[in-house]
Amino acid sequence: MGKNILHLANTTYNITSSEEKYQPYSERLETYIVPAVFLLIFVIGVIGNGTVVFVFLKHQSMRNVPNTYLFSLALADLLVIITCVPFTSILYTMEYWPWGEAVCKISECAKDISIGVSVFTLTALSIERYYAVVYPLRRLQVVLIAVIIWLLAIGCAIPNAIFARIKYDPINGENGNTKIPYCFPFPANIPNYAKYSVIVKSLIYYIIPLIAISFFYILMAIRLQTKIPGASQQGVAAQAKARKHVARMVLIFVFLFFVCFLPQHVWLLWFNLSPNAQQEYNEWWHLVKMVGFCLSFFNSCVNPIALYFASAVFRAYFNKYLFCQNV
Repeated sequence: MGKNILHLANTTYNITSSEEKYQPYSERLETYIVPAVFLLIFVIGVIGNGTVVFVFLKHQSMRNVPNTYLFSLALADLLVIITCVPFTSILYTMEYWPWGEAVCKISECAKDISIGVSVFTLTALSIERYYAVVYPLRRLQVVLIAVIIWLLAIGCAIPNAIFARIKYDPINGENGNTKIPYCFPFPANIPNYAKYSVIVKSLIYYIIPLIAISFFYILMAIRLQTKIPGASQQGVAAQAKARKHVARMVLIFVFLFFVCFLPQHVWLLWFNLSPNAQQEYNEWWHLVKMVGFCLSFFNSCVNPIALYFASAVFRAYFNKYLFCQNV
């Protein structure tokens, strides 16, 4: 595997040296695999997340606190599927970025908004589940929190909207050295911006939320083992069962998010922090890069699938609207 043009969900890197032979895209396996994967992501994501949004808006009974967060998650996933998937799916298919700088900025910004909304919402859901267990009579302002989450995610994505640009890099192809355009999220004249940007995003979008979610789930697990004062044994069992069910469902979404984004963060941190990354790049790292690229977008369509199997109520509505079965 040669050190060819490297494309990634958040970043496009050119690690081709002038002495290396450029491998045409028609000779690469990913040229044929990635578009098929992205077509599947697009179809499942639009149908699945669209159904979640439709059910939430149509049925008043579904508008509780956890489902409001799930509604926000579905909107974020639809955002990245509609604005990013059709464009970024060609990164392993074409030699160049054909959409221009405006689409480059929109795509990079929308991806970070979606990731931010997803991880901040999952964190908020974990905190909300903890409060539901410890302070069952208190209600957090879920709509206000959802709005703050979106504003925070948009704020974190603004640098991509500002700095994303079209970059031209040379390749050593069959017709000699040529320059090709590709979408690049980092500015040209700020030293070490890429390195620090990757570190900060890994902290904000991955490491810190994972620590926070783990902390609240540990506290919740401890609390669920204690008895509720003044409640009957039957009432305690029913409340504990309901709380555990919702907490388990949230935990599934959290697990899927962090699994889907782990390869991408591993790749980004390795490539930007290792001084010998370009020399050490090999087939293994190429595989990690590709898997991370696909999984980061697969996360946008996997939540409705998990919701179908984890929630009997949502499953009934999915069956009704997608498979014409009676609820």
